[in-house]
Amino acid sequence: MPIYDFHCLSCDRIFERITRADALPDCPHCGAAQVEKLVSMPAAPGKSAAIIASGRRQAAREGLFSNYSKADKARAK
Repeated sequence: MPIYDFHCLSCDRIFERITRADALPDCPHCGAAQVEKLVSMPAAPGKSAAIIASGRRQAAREGLFSNYSKADKARAK
């Protein structure tokens, strides 16, 4: 499943989710169901390991790894 960016119309935040193309998730910040799908910028090939690690740390802070096991979370940091 692809990663999509969403914009919450209630709290005006942008968040990412791995979802089916036809699914609209609730906002993780305020719980509102009024979200719109945004066009995501594709990732350029050849990202350095430091950039990837930084992105994973940010995702962990935002709670995006909440569905991962403890072992997966440890590898993501």
